Amino acid sequence: MASRAPAATSRLLVGFRKWYYNACGFNKLGLMRDDTINEDSDVKEAIRRLPEQVYNDRMFRLKRALDLSMKQQILPKDQWTKYEEDVFYLEPYLEEVIHERKEKEEWAKK
Repeated sequence: MASRAPAATSRLLVGFRKWYYNACGFNKLGLMRDDTINEDSDVKEAIRRLPEQVYNDRMFRLKRALDLSMKQQILPKDQWTKYEEDVFYLEPYLEEVIHERKEKEEWAKK
């Protein structure tokens, strides 16, 4: 019985994550989670470092979402971004930028 509890908790947590992902609504516009990050200086630098194809895909998603939002429409359900398909494409670049910024701040202190 005790061995089943972590598996049940894990399934419950994944179910809640999927529900919350769909409740946020950005997936109905075809956006990914990283498309919705507030753009500060670190995020802007991470976006600048993206490979060209990834950057172009991001811009397409953002422009399409803006167009749909202005028309007060959403994509057909088969075109929504699914929880399983959402890739954290910006995260590695963002972590690298933040690490570099912190390293520069440490050097500036010395």
